Amino acid sequence: MTSLKQDVEKLIQTMLDHNPKADVDLVRLAYEFAEHAHEGQKRMSGEPYIVHPLAAAQFLADMGAHAHIVAAALLHDVPEDTGVTLKDIEKEFGKDITSMVRGITKLGTLKYRGVERYIENLRKMFVAMAQDVRVILIKFADRLHNLQTLDSLPPKKRYRIALESLEIFAPIANRLGMGEIKGLLEDYSFKYVYPKEYEWVKHTRDQKTQVREEYFNQVIKKVQYELKKAGIEVENIHWRKKNLYSMYEKIQRNENDINRVYDIIALRIVVHHIADCYAVLGILHKLWKPLKGRIKDYIAQPKPNGYQSLHTTVFCMDGEIVEFQIRTVEMHETAEYGIAAHWNYDEKTSTILPVKELAWVKELAKMQKDIMKRVQDLELLKVDFFKNRIFVFTPKGDVIDLPEDASPVDFAYCIHTDIGNMCSGAKVNERIVSLDTPLKNGDVVEILIDKNRKGPSPDWISFVKTNQARSRIKQNTKQRLLSLNKLFGSFT
Repeated sequence: MTSLKQDVEKLIQTMLDHNPKADVDLVRLAYEFAEHAHEGQKRMSGEPYIVHPLAAAQFLADMGAHAHIVAAALLHDVPEDTGVTLKDIEKEFGKDITSMVRGITKLGTLKYRGVERYIENLRKMFVAMAQDVRVILIKFADRLHNLQTLDSLPPKKRYRIALESLEIFAPIANRLGMGEIKGLLEDYSFKYVYPKEYEWVKHTRDQKTQVREEYFNQVIKKVQYELKKAGIEVENIHWRKKNLYSMYEKIQRNENDINRVYDIIALRIVVHHIADCYAVLGILHKLWKPLKGRIKDYIAQPKPNGYQSLHTTVFCMDGEIVEFQIRTVEMHETAEYGIAAHWNYDEKTSTILPVKELAWVKELAKMQKDIMKRVQDLELLKVDFFKNRIFVFTPKGDVIDLPEDASPVDFAYCIHTDIGNMCSGAKVNERIVSLDTPLKNGDVVEILIDKNRKGPSPDWISFVKTNQARSRIKQNTKQRLLSLNKLFGSFT
């Protein structure tokens, strides 16, 4: 185990590697301040408490976070666990760093104490994110280190923290476009929530990848040669193993047939220009035959969380099926770290992020007053905000973000309440379908409306997936029943 001094120097060096002008003096000061505040405190593992905020800070530094964010991570537990106050921190470090620490302190520890209390805690997290998204990034870093050190906790507590991370934190990271963080949160949690499945998937992945590493290195050499011949400048080509929990979910979706999961190892080609992405795609398809229906253009139609790439699966060397992901450097950084890939920092204020990156967070902020009224069931909250998402399109190409297995009726209510109420049918990919048809990623959906329709069918409640659709159907059905009662009452 390295000494704390070595860990601090590693943190400083990481920051300088990302930015030679980084304010490392501020970070050293924050570390010394936190170390003194936590003096004598121990973690459940027996380590000095300062190990935890230092690990969280290192994770953020690895992402290229600004010195203010790294400093706030070092200080994030000081007001809650020591006698040092937020006023003391503001006097030493200023308003910006203190506001982040205050945001983390307000979130506290998301402990489950009944559904209403839990939803209220989640509401606080949404509000904190909308006010300053840096707070949730520090919370992710805090949670990742806690997951890495779960073995020192009692089994029941391990399970609770891991389940919460899997069902709440990882999906939030996904919706913020933070693929790297989502994958880490899922894999660290997977081990404790589904231990048997974790061991099986890990063993299976290790077996399959061990024998294929040399093969993929040969494929990379071939691709590098062809791209160089075509005059395409490549930043890098590398392969990556599929995350364990993501692999587990995909195996389940494919009726537990591991042989239908083609991206256990995927090859990533990172170039400098969008035009080069399409040129690379053309070269790959000239070299190897693509699988029908496996070409996805997330550059022309990005996912709502900002993800962009070209995906194609081909019959590669020796007939092996291989998935390629082609993207620019900026797209790659966005795919790994989402909104955190676009640090845009003003020293005098705080992090300013592009509005489009924060659309989902801002939407939650607008809804936060209504969440407690509308959602009495934690499971409904998970469906609306945290369940696996699909991305479907209007005929004009607008992206609509829905829960997995959502129906055309859910889509209609997402467009507008009146569209949902007047919905009489639907076309998916230009074919008429029933209104209870589960939608899939990439579907183009057109809603057919009847302006004379009086409202939604009460039967729709049995298959809709979003709380928005469910509440509108219930509301309309209730109003119609009241109207009928008044009508029949007038005859008696």
